[in-house]
Amino acid sequence: MNKVEQLVGWIDDRFPLTQMWNEQWGKYVAPKNFNFWYYFGSLAALVLVLQIVTGIFLTMNYKPDGNLIPGTNVSVAFMSVEYIMRDVAGGWIIRYMHTTGASMFFVVVYLHMFRGLIYGSYQKPRELIWIFGMFIFLALMAEAFLGYLLPWGQMSFWGAQVIVNLFSAIPVIGPDLSVFIRGDFVVGDATLNRFFALHVIAVPLVLLALVGAHLIALHEVGSNNPDGIDIKKQPKDPKTGLPLDGIYSHPYYSIKDIFGVVVFLSIFSAIVFFAPTMGGYFLEDNNFIAADPFKTPPHIAPVWYFTPFYAILRAVPSFLGTQVWGVLAMGAAVMIIAFLPWLDRSPVRSIRYRGNLYKSILAVFIIAFITLGILGALPPTNGRTIVSQICSVIYFAFFLAMPWYTKMDKTKPVPSRVTW
Repeated sequence: MNKVEQLVGWIDDRFPLTQMWNEQWGKYVAPKNFNFWYYFGSLAALVLVLQIVTGIFLTMNYKPDGNLIPGTNVSVAFMSVEYIMRDVAGGWIIRYMHTTGASMFFVVVYLHMFRGLIYGSYQKPRELIWIFGMFIFLALMAEAFLGYLLPWGQMSFWGAQVIVNLFSAIPVIGPDLSVFIRGDFVVGDATLNRFFALHVIAVPLVLLALVGAHLIALHEVGSNNPDGIDIKKQPKDPKTGLPLDGIYSHPYYSIKDIFGVVVFLSIFSAIVFFAPTMGGYFLEDNNFIAADPFKTPPHIAPVWYFTPFYAILRAVPSFLGTQVWGVLAMGAAVMIIAFLPWLDRSPVRSIRYRGNLYKSILAVFIIAFITLGILGALPPTNGRTIVSQICSVIYFAFFLAMPWYTKMDKTKPVPSRVTW
């Protein structure tokens, strides 16, 4: 027994290290036929770690102070970001890694959710995995919004002003709720301090707990696969003791995920070094200008990953001088995704064995969602509002009509073994 084995044995006598490794990854049995779409779960975990590590280094030099530096119109918070970018050794790359990581997090998560949608990963017995995943998505949205305010640039300030003011549209409690969120009657230093505390401590703790619950639930019922076949129900291979279509995650999927990580980091690095702002989609030009409460930007829009839901908000006309219905529609657009396990009545999971009806409706839904994302980033016009309203109807119809069209859809027989 070498020194490493002795050390691991010493730890195992006092802490179930090897047992946890085997249960959660080393001896975790996964289907043989994972494909390209199964990279994004591990990539989401990678980006989460990246965001936490870069965030820790950023907080070492960032000051959440919205007060102006004497004799200037620039806040302490904004100048601390400039200090990180210009004077801290390696500060610029840490910040660009963090800002790029925020957008890439949502790229990975949206693709991860889409994979669940096409392969029916939310169906029984994986409903709870999907619910935990939706809570993770909500926590990510909260974390991204809170972090968006911290640079205290023009878009940070005015974006926060618009979003926080939406809460005032809620009947009865709205005005008091918006004051509570801001910590003051206007977006200011108190708001910045609250958002900093939530962004750095509260929401990450909730996010980590949800990720842990998501993984535990996944490993309890087992992973889905592109064919939607439960390998746990298969007979055991007499040689390995595993289901006929099952293999250990390590080393097979460890190697697969390493390949995905290399490709992802290549793309990630190219963005960080050559296009960190991505033409204003990852970092807007206005956010390099210090926040000015007396000068509103010509067009206020959220970051790209919020724009589909923002377009739904704007698509709903104000009624009796209140925007409450738009706020409710935006909230419903996010929350309705959580009900997929009970809306989908198809007897098969995977899109491979669904009929043309479902495939056509899903394609229209994806086009509508992307269109909403584009329109949400553009200034509103009458024509764009009409298109947004049409796409919003398509978005909600996809979910609300799902119990009927998934029943009507003609499905193909599902094989007893996974295919390649």
